[in-house]
Amino acid sequence: MATAETRVHVAEFKNEPFVDFSRPENKRSMEAALKKVEAEIGREYPMYIGGEKVITTAKMTSTNPSHPKQMIGVFQTATAEHADQAVEASAKAFETWKRVPAERRVEIAFRAAEIIRERKFEISALICAEVGKSWIEADADTAETIDFLEFYGREMLRFAGQHPVTPQMGEKNYLIYIPLGVGVVIPPWNFPAAIAAGMTVASLVTGNTVILKPSEESPTVAAKVVEILYEAGIPRQALNFLTGAGEIVGDALVKHPKTRFIAFTGSKEVGLLISEAAGKKTPGQIWIKRAVLEMGGKDATIVDEEADIDAAVEGVAAAAFGYQGQKCSACSRAIVSEKIYDTFVEKLVDRAKKITVGPSEDPGNYMGPVVSSMAMEGILGYIDVGKKEGKVVLGGERAPGDGYFIQPTIIANVSPKARVAQEEIFGPVLAVIKARDFDHALEIANDTEFGLTGAVYSRNPEKIEKAEEAFHVGNLYLNRKCTGAMVGAHPFGGFNMSGTDSKTGGKDYLLHFLQAKSIAEKVSN
Repeated sequence: MATAETRVHVAEFKNEPFVDFSRPENKRSMEAALKKVEAEIGREYPMYIGGEKVITTAKMTSTNPSHPKQMIGVFQTATAEHADQAVEASAKAFETWKRVPAERRVEIAFRAAEIIRERKFEISALICAEVGKSWIEADADTAETIDFLEFYGREMLRFAGQHPVTPQMGEKNYLIYIPLGVGVVIPPWNFPAAIAAGMTVASLVTGNTVILKPSEESPTVAAKVVEILYEAGIPRQALNFLTGAGEIVGDALVKHPKTRFIAFTGSKEVGLLISEAAGKKTPGQIWIKRAVLEMGGKDATIVDEEADIDAAVEGVAAAAFGYQGQKCSACSRAIVSEKIYDTFVEKLVDRAKKITVGPSEDPGNYMGPVVSSMAMEGILGYIDVGKKEGKVVLGGERAPGDGYFIQPTIIANVSPKARVAQEEIFGPVLAVIKARDFDHALEIANDTEFGLTGAVYSRNPEKIEKAEEAFHVGNLYLNRKCTGAMVGAHPFGGFNMSGTDSKTGGKDYLLHFLQAKSIAEKVSN
């Protein structure tokens, strides 16, 4: 076994640069990638169980939310029996994969990162088509995918080998980290490459085997990630791929006695169901399952009267309406000092009026569609509630087009206790709330069951210091927007109903997928 002194040394981690689409060559590359994706639409993708392709009679499809009649991919519909087979196959593969040296597992992660880097435009184009991200948002998703692979690879090298402990006379003693077993990875659709790859590779690089069950809204991107991981060298037996309904397949995977852990990103409601199911011992289960949960948010930006109002307007607009507000980190509440409230709202409305909405393959559109007809109906329902709870000063309706387009919507004069100020909407809807002073703003910001991200705009150092201590969120941003966490720089995860504060992209994230083993040997003098 490698010791800490003999571990592989790699270059210091650096975030993957974003693509500059103002450069003609990059614009042409993205346009070509979109055409390639269009030429491949309708392709059928298999499941993989125990290294074998699996085709089912029942099928499910993925469509383009910008053009709902356009089918992106055809997928298999797994049953609970398939889930059982996948867990059993993963448990068998674990006995081999866990013995693969960490350095080899890391090499595969780095190779996968290189393949994605080489196919960056293709992956981004597919993200754009399947979940409606703009060019810039899709590129950020792809860059984060690369970042996760590179970062977690380096972190595994840090955790590999023997770790020193307090010496004891007459003993040789040290600590090692070993994998857990079979992991179930259930990613969301809103970061279909980054989160799917991030949770999967964090599990694999630490020596666990994985069953990846993607969201029904984004199976094509997940299938591409799986293909790339296989190409990079992940054994097909170590990574199983199942597609199907979460309430059937996901439920069976979570409850299986040989499932050791579940890594989930998604809604509060589903996360709580997983937490409850994972906490119940089933016949044959010999461990306490771990549940690594990243859930929702009702994220607030506080705008103080001593803030740079124009900077705050830009930050709030970007965080509220970037990717149509479909980020758990999105700003859905702007809490503004009453001294500048009217000015802020006026400036924000003027800024948001400039936002263009339309098909995501058109780089001229800042906002694309929401992900599905169901999402659109839910968001429009919340807007109807908001019309009764406050004053709609911008938007409030569907936007033109065949896709699932919704206007950027700002609702002013909202009570802190209103539904649109308390419940996660996951769409381009912003509630603007008036605060008496900074302390009142903090009180409003913390008066929610969530605690994911938050931002504060103020030039007053004492207020900034107070926010650092009192604003109860996992990721706090000062004088900048509350979205756009970067791997390594902003370990991501929240408090309360926002999840288990897993801190993806952070130095202790891999510990969720490892367990420590202390070894002491008596030695002669």
